Amino acid sequence: MSVLGMCLVVQLCLAFGVAGLLWPERLMPVFEVLMFPWSASHRGIRANSIAAIGLSVLLFARLFAGGL
Repeated sequence: MSVLGMCLVVQLCLAFGVAGLLWPERLMPVFEVLMFPWSASHRGIRANSIAAIGLSVLLFARLFAGGL
């Protein structure tokens, strides 16, 4: 069950990262709520998207290394 949960987290991070890079204007309302005191910008969404893709790569590497 732990492996299934980790796979779900990897897919969620990857989907969020790709969506932020491809459609930043659609994620703008979500970031306006998440980053309440600050205004959301395309630059911030792009940075968070790249970080989410990097997180998914790290989690995938951990999942792959743990399975061997």
